[in-house]
Amino acid sequence: MDSLFAQPQKKPLADRMRPTRLSDFVGQETAVGESSPLRRMIEKDQLQSVLFYGPPGTGKTTLAQVIAHMTGDEFVAINAVSSGVPELRKLIAKAQELQRGGMGRTIVFIDEIHRFNKAQQDVLLPYVENGTIILIGATTENPFFEINSPLLSRMKVIRLEHLTADGIKKILERALTDKEKGYGSEGITVTAEALEALADFAGGDARVALNLLEQAEFMLPDGSKEITMDVLRSVAGNALQRYDKKGDYHYDIVSAFIKSMRGSDADAALHYLARMLEGGEDVRFIARRIVICAAEDVGNADPQALVVANAAAQAAH
Repeated sequence: MDSLFAQPQKKPLADRMRPTRLSDFVGQETAVGESSPLRRMIEKDQLQSVLFYGPPGTGKTTLAQVIAHMTGDEFVAINAVSSGVPELRKLIAKAQELQRGGMGRTIVFIDEIHRFNKAQQDVLLPYVENGTIILIGATTENPFFEINSPLLSRMKVIRLEHLTADGIKKILERALTDKEKGYGSEGITVTAEALEALADFAGGDARVALNLLEQAEFMLPDGSKEITMDVLRSVAGNALQRYDKKGDYHYDIVSAFIKSMRGSDADAALHYLARMLEGGEDVRFIARRIVICAAEDVGNADPQALVVANAAAQAAH
């Protein structure tokens, strides 16, 4: 039973810091820069059906929320993980009713749209075709494999890339200075070294960076307002150690890993593999390096090596 005196739950920092204006959106200049078609469509409130495709934490959902704040049309957001055909039919029926009443368009945002099977995607097709709904999809998976071709042909695919370290730092600095949504009113600061480590460790994912900042703030000793490397290590552990300011360590370990495989030194290859995994390296990145080694260094000496490496990479993905 809910209490009248229950305190409202505070939203996570990553959710609180989502921008509501394009001017506050960081990165993705190619996709939503000043001269991009998408930016012009948003600013003129003449959006067409689009699909945001990119890694986690690059701004897909945030862009949809920016559109929600800027559009004069009805905006409905659902998640494909928890929604199905009955919910789709209900929102389409409501969109048709609004359209018949001259109330304008309905924009439907479907997060994780690749989770819909082909039959569920087919439900959307005629209504995207006739303009009953303007569809915005978001996916981390390759849309050319996961989205039905007829539906995909009616949408503009917008590719979002990993954010740069400088972009991540801008987002973190805004979180530290924002008095309404961030830590501006609390006086929380981050040392220059810790800020660099945070930006590097995030790997282009703004959500990871903000979540780690929030965890570090929670772990601050009583009376302390400064997040240092020691505080970050207490949260992220040894994973922070794989980064330095120029990223040399990261590439040195990868290079040593490949040279060990090239030299048929199994023990050394396993050693560097373990160091990368312990440091939090993306397993898909490691798998790609093994595929490259199998193709370029092993080659025709053992053609089966590429088959096995490629199968392992697909399994990892």
